Amino acid sequence: MRLISWNVNGLRAVAKKGFLDWFLSEQPEVLCLQETKARPEQLDDGLKEVPGYHVYFDSHKFKKGYSGVALYTKAEPISVTYGIGIDLYDTEGRMIIAEYPDFLLLNVYFPNGKMDGRLEYKLNFYEEFLAYCDERKADGKSLVICGDFNTAHHPIDLKNPKANEDVSGFLPIERAWMDKLEAHGYVDAYRHLYPERVQYSWWSYMRRARERNSGWRLDYHYISEDLLPRIEDAKILTDVMGSDHCPVELDIT
Repeated sequence: MRLISWNVNGLRAVAKKGFLDWFLSEQPEVLCLQETKARPEQLDDGLKEVPGYHVYFDSHKFKKGYSGVALYTKAEPISVTYGIGIDLYDTEGRMIIAEYPDFLLLNVYFPNGKMDGRLEYKLNFYEEFLAYCDERKADGKSLVICGDFNTAHHPIDLKNPKANEDVSGFLPIERAWMDKLEAHGYVDAYRHLYPERVQYSWWSYMRRARERNSGWRLDYHYISEDLLPRIEDAKILTDVMGSDHCPVELDIT
């Protein structure tokens, strides 16, 4: 089962760069998108009605062109819900939760802490999100968490760690939460398989960063520990263009 996650930095924008051709060629069982920046009524039918897929959107309730997530799935989920039950976060269209027979999939666009006043919002979101995951795990659910976490966890996960120690996305307090996530029994699938591999999933549009591979790994698949035996592979699809992020893939049995 191939699960692909991609921050597209605007679904309408990436649609003009061959997104549907790529998607229909890849045919993953599940495709999770973040930062779609669109409400369903703003999208062409071709993005809302993809042959062979059930399609779900969550968008910002008040701002157009901001945030948003989407889920394309071949198998119809048992249930689909949106958000974690806290209006402060759910109105921003940051999460789709799909229940499958053997796991719960959480497609999440975590807040960016670089804007004024947003670091506290991001950190609070992190804590509320983890509490939600722990509750669902306590209910006996296996979890697959994917999306743009907006934090590089370890120095290996960005090109210039020393120069970015005071930048949101690599702050000690943000990285400490990633430590906490793992301490609660969630595993970074890619790093579990490839502890020393250096690959990035985001590059600034400035200074030819992608061409120079001066990037950050911000996009992850985290799984609950009970799913570890089911991992087949985890990949960062650096050759896929169209956004400042590239897709990341998790293959499970």
